Amino acid sequence: MPWGTALSGAAEGATFALFPVMWIVVNAIWVYRMTHDSGDHDRLREAFSPVSDDRRVQGLIIAFSFGALLEALAGFGAPAAFCSVMLMALGLPAMRAVTVSLIANTAPVAWGGVGLPMIALGQVTGIPVDTLSRATAHLIPVLALFIPTLLLVVLDGARGVREVWPAAVVAGVSFAVPQYAVAAFGPVQLVDIVAALASAGAVLLLLRFWQPRRSDHSARSDVDAPDGGPLTSSGTGATGVLTVPSRVDTLRAFAPYLVIIAFFTLSVVPRIKGVLTATTTTFGWPGLAVRTPQAEPVALATYKFDWLATPGTVLLVAGVVIAMMLRISARSALRAYGQTLKQLRGAGVTVMAVLALAYVMNLSGQTTTLGLYLAATGGFSAVLSPLLGWFGTAVTGSDTSSNSLFGALQVSAAQATGMSPTLAAAANTAGGVLGKMISPQNLAIGAAAVGLAGREGEILRRVVAATAVLVPALCLLVYLQSTPILGWLVP
Repeated sequence: MPWGTALSGAAEGATFALFPVMWIVVNAIWVYRMTHDSGDHDRLREAFSPVSDDRRVQGLIIAFSFGALLEALAGFGAPAAFCSVMLMALGLPAMRAVTVSLIANTAPVAWGGVGLPMIALGQVTGIPVDTLSRATAHLIPVLALFIPTLLLVVLDGARGVREVWPAAVVAGVSFAVPQYAVAAFGPVQLVDIVAALASAGAVLLLLRFWQPRRSDHSARSDVDAPDGGPLTSSGTGATGVLTVPSRVDTLRAFAPYLVIIAFFTLSVVPRIKGVLTATTTTFGWPGLAVRTPQAEPVALATYKFDWLATPGTVLLVAGVVIAMMLRISARSALRAYGQTLKQLRGAGVTVMAVLALAYVMNLSGQTTTLGLYLAATGGFSAVLSPLLGWFGTAVTGSDTSSNSLFGALQVSAAQATGMSPTLAAAANTAGGVLGKMISPQNLAIGAAAVGLAGREGEILRRVVAATAVLVPALCLLVYLQSTPILGWLVP
């Protein structure tokens, strides 16, 4: 590949990283930062916490449901950090809090950052995003059914499962069913938001009629975290009494997320969507006269600048409305935006580098070549597909990056073996969600948040058991969908 072409391809990848990828991330985290700085984040926490004094139930609501909401809007380690600190504030030991938060941050990852991993996967594979989302909906929601039960095992062992299983079942089912429905038939930007709110609401409704019979003595113990604590504490952990918010405060706390749901829903209405996409500009990237072996133009050589239709712009407009609703001054909102840009400088450089590499690999044919080697495994490639996605996220810390690196490779391997390219791409992102809990980036974020910096290895040993259970189950599910047994599920 000529140097000029390689540099041009890398430049296109880096540009795609800035827009739309980082454009989405910046505006999502900006919205979260405004709610946090205004105190509405605390009101939301208070709305979740006093429904039960059982730490196992609180762990399900905060780590699983609220963590999914954070992943939907922010991602990039936000659930691992904020949920861990929230659980510590309710009296959970530091090590257990971060372990639960990391394991819980799996089911929502493929649609996190308002659908960013799916958008990136569609970009590098050429498969429509809606089709990829529908295929992934036949994989991840199945795992989501069982993740709350795994959390109970971490929180209180077999006793936790025995005593709190109704809450785990309700949390899993009420998350998985809406996640499947929206992923298969709705906008990818809303998958996790709807699933998270539905799960939280269902568990809260259950607690009106049911409570665990016995107190969670084991989950309250602090034997495994004598020196944990958030960065703002003295390092001994955190406890606190949360007040019960009024109905007005509760509505104010949920208002930002309701606004985001409304805006994304409006953005997919055909007439409105037509107006937004009318401003989209598409052009051939300079210096990329690249063709396939069949002499066809490479899709990646065309750059699409959809500056109004992109989720990042929708989030920006929603953020302005949210700021006005919460009576946040323009000066405070701009200051929060500046702080967000400063916070994401390092992440932006990393994403640009990863996508630059991914574009060069795709344009030079490296992913196709690697795919041919993977194809040599024959039918076994269906088992390897989720493992490759798992490895990609474990290394990069991002399902988006894993999809960018290996999405095209998965499609090439599938085409050579006769496996569905759509299933292979979906398996990559599904495997990637299980790699996030063991990625160095998220381990470091979680450990730092609860004052356990330097003990990432110990945290890794605790969470790796969950991957040992979930990864083989996913590999089996993908394999069955690559055969006539469950092949009818693949769109």
